[in-house]
Amino acid sequence: MPFVACVVKNGRILSVMHNSARANMDTTAHAEVQAIRGASRELNTLELSGCVLYSTCEPCSMCFTACLWAKLGRIVYACRIEDAEKAGIWQIPISPHRMKRLGHSSVQLVGDVLREEGLKLFEFWSRGQTRPRT
Repeated sequence: MPFVACVVKNGRILSVMHNSARANMDTTAHAEVQAIRGASRELNTLELSGCVLYSTCEPCSMCFTACLWAKLGRIVYACRIEDAEKAGIWQIPISPHRMKRLGHSSVQLVGDVLREEGLKLFEFWSRGQTRPRT
């Protein structure tokens, strides 16, 4: 899967993970959840306030909820849920912007960062390639 996420605090990378749901037979092993788990272990805390999550795609509803519970300060993502769907990756079409409103969250959402590069990842994945050819 073309999903990768990392958590950063004060310029320090705490955790970088990829989606490993199929490899681990764990439906919750999305990149964002894995990155949150890693950052929490690194800082020895459940609360990641002041941290930023960077992701190749807009978080799904499960991942966004994990971000809220972890109290992340900002989420920066490349592609949109619609982009994942166009690549053949089923998503629940609830945007994190809507969930933010419903959850009365103060998390900052910054989208479309390096979106074109992210779209290439989805394209390569949908063609069965593991990485772009240079």
